[in-house]
Amino acid sequence: MSTVREEPARPQTVPQPDSAGAGAPVSWKESYVAILQLAWPLVLTNFAQAAMIVTDVVFIGRLGPQALAASSLAVNIYHTFAFFAFGLVSAVTPMVAREKGGRARDVRQTRRIVRQGLWTAVMISAPAMLLLWHGTAFLAAIGQEPALVEEAGRFLRALLWAMPSFLGFVVLRSFISALERPGWALVMSIAAILVNALGNWLLIFGNWGFPALGIMGSGLASAIASLLMFLGLASVLMIDRRFRRYHVFGRFWRADWGKLKAIWVLGLPIGAIIAFETTIFNAAAFLMGWLGEAELAAHAVAIQVVTLAFMTPLGIAQAATVRVGLAYGAGDPLGVSRAGWSAFILGTSFMVLTATAMIAIPHTLIGIFLDLGAPGHLPVLALATTFLAVAAVFQLVDAGQVLAAGMLRGLHDTRVPMWYAAIGYWGIGLPLSFYLSQYTSLGGIGVWVGLASGIAAVAVLMVRRWLNRERLGLIRPLL
Repeated sequence: MSTVREEPARPQTVPQPDSAGAGAPVSWKESYVAILQLAWPLVLTNFAQAAMIVTDVVFIGRLGPQALAASSLAVNIYHTFAFFAFGLVSAVTPMVAREKGGRARDVRQTRRIVRQGLWTAVMISAPAMLLLWHGTAFLAAIGQEPALVEEAGRFLRALLWAMPSFLGFVVLRSFISALERPGWALVMSIAAILVNALGNWLLIFGNWGFPALGIMGSGLASAIASLLMFLGLASVLMIDRRFRRYHVFGRFWRADWGKLKAIWVLGLPIGAIIAFETTIFNAAAFLMGWLGEAELAAHAVAIQVVTLAFMTPLGIAQAATVRVGLAYGAGDPLGVSRAGWSAFILGTSFMVLTATAMIAIPHTLIGIFLDLGAPGHLPVLALATTFLAVAAVFQLVDAGQVLAAGMLRGLHDTRVPMWYAAIGYWGIGLPLSFYLSQYTSLGGIGVWVGLASGIAAVAVLMVRRWLNRERLGLIRPLL
């Protein structure tokens, strides 16, 4: 462990927009290029981390439908905690970006932010893992079959060990992303997919003399892959000269209570926003289940298409947080405006393309997940096609809300957006989905109309806040 000496604090200075620390582009063209260069590895990293889940499903599916159902229950519980904690520790991104924008050569404050981010990962992991260990009690309480509960518990008690490593990786990924060098996170994520696939093959089925652990082996493989992903990125930060000068692990046990508090104040609302969005989609699945098996299957297919498309604006939104944060730290309102709008235009333009595809070639997209030739799948195909037509509108507003949220995070504005998410998702989206699906003839379409309406409300509120950022005092006005 490094024993780097902490240098004395220096007073913060606010450079001019064209200074070295500003990081803001001087033209719209440069702004678009900067967003694209930063966003593409972030997008691919999001896809790679989603692929980890797909890998588990592929291998567990070979154990049979009961194992697959049990793993689905366990993963839903795990993700409820993991996504909230992900939002909490991802506050490191805007904090480091602002610091770099204002004081590009001062590594001390950045090191302290990362250190307290890792502290936060440990602090949130401990209670989350304790609750996950007893997750079977929740499954039993909601009336799941005892055999499924037992199988889900075995998987969950292995998977929960992935939590601290995953969150530590998110902190380090947030750090290098804020430095506009996210490539190594992509490399480690791809390597983790391979490790996870190998671990599943070895530990589920007992190949090469390893114990055949069944479903528990898959959870253990994910935990091992997450640990190696974190250790790999940590090693890069200690070896690569571009990161080594920050000495992010130097004096790890030295507290900075101000930075720790700032992470929680900024990050808790981010975690809450993600939790609101995650839970409303879980609730939508329950509503579909009440309508029938065909509706639930069609919904699952449509959600997969939407989720894959969402990875791109999500990555662009993450890039927006960095670019806006850099300009914000530099005291450059013009740079803030250009960074935010460049990301917004790029992200929504991409979603226009995906929305067009959902309307023009729905059967092609559905065919990725469903055998179109099977006669029994015709009702599911018809429903999924209709759901995708609604999802085309859904795509545009979903892109708008995630991009605007990313832009506002760059300004360290998360508390009010959290309330917007609560109002939109749970105040509008869920009640409307319930009413339209259960008390009108719309059925499953009503669920999607409700979801789209709630997300549209969030998008409008978020964009409106971004437009009024100067009047609200989020940033100083343009001169």
